[in-house]
Amino acid sequence: MTLALRTVGRQLAALGMLLALLAVPAQAHPHVWVTVETTVLYQSGSINGLQHKWTFDDMYTAMAIQGLDTNGDGQYSREELEELAQVNIDGLKEFGYFTAAKLGKAAIKAKPPIDYYLEYKDGLLSLHFTLPFEQPVLADAPDFNFAVFDESFFIAFDFEKNEPVKLAGAPEGCAANIGIPENELADLQALNQSFGGQLTTGDANQGMGLGYARTVTLGCKKS
Repeated sequence: MTLALRTVGRQLAALGMLLALLAVPAQAHPHVWVTVETTVLYQSGSINGLQHKWTFDDMYTAMAIQGLDTNGDGQYSREELEELAQVNIDGLKEFGYFTAAKLGKAAIKAKPPIDYYLEYKDGLLSLHFTLPFEQPVLADAPDFNFAVFDESFFIAFDFEKNEPVKLAGAPEGCAANIGIPENELADLQALNQSFGGQLTTGDANQGMGLGYARTVTLGCKKS
């Protein structure tokens, strides 16, 4: 029984604030910060999925890795972080992995994550995982887009400033653009004005306030 309790305790600690705190009513500001890097996976002229790298803030990292250095060498190997990675992937399923991919307004369904693991580097923890699509999307299909966000804004997802989105195996002429779609931006600006500009800070197109996420729109020039 003691061993079982220790195992459960380790798993709860592994989840850290990322999942446990989602049960707390949403506040006006985030409590966990995640920097996102995404590689869009192309094959044979189609988009097959998204490969994410999420790097967590130092406070979450410090909490999540407690007790996981099992050999006491001061390092955190992939093997030592394996249980934590599994717990996080299992827990994220409930939230759709905070990833919404669409073709126009139609949602694109993803298969369960593959190739997932945690990496500890430079004092920060990063979760790597791939979301394969159930059905490939033609690379030149109009209005393909995706976003990584938490609607409650309890977790703040933001794209890495340098090369946030990569295209792997994309046909020539494909590119990614990051911003808030015009229709959503118009709604945000109208709502912000009705509240006297108190819902956003700075440039609304940066996704500040209300949990609005910057959306990645991809397109390819047709030959």
